[in-house]
Amino acid sequence: MKRFNKILSKLYRSPWLKYAVVTLLAVIIIGFVDENSVWHHFRNQQQISELQDEIKRLTNQYNKDRQQIKMLDSNPKAIEKIARERYFMKEDNEDIFVFSEEQTNSSASNETVE
Repeated sequence: MKRFNKILSKLYRSPWLKYAVVTLLAVIIIGFVDENSVWHHFRNQQQISELQDEIKRLTNQYNKDRQQIKMLDSNPKAIEKIARERYFMKEDNEDIFVFSEEQTNSSASNETVE
């Protein structure tokens, strides 16, 4: 406690040191601690730029989907193509073969040599 009182008494005696301490505290509070600080400002600017990038990406996706919907409305062959490719639908007189690039290692490991 004596140290603290000693430091305070030195602060009261020198006029320029008081201003320096107050200025330093103000810079710390304004720059880092406050809700409207410079640090928060930079972080908010970064979030804004990320959100603008996401808006551009979603706008492009929206336009692409909108063109696909127009194509589906005007062309019945496109609906048939999507039904065949995505949902494996077929006509009555045809067979569908699905080729997969995945290799199954479980069948090779389950085989036993007799």
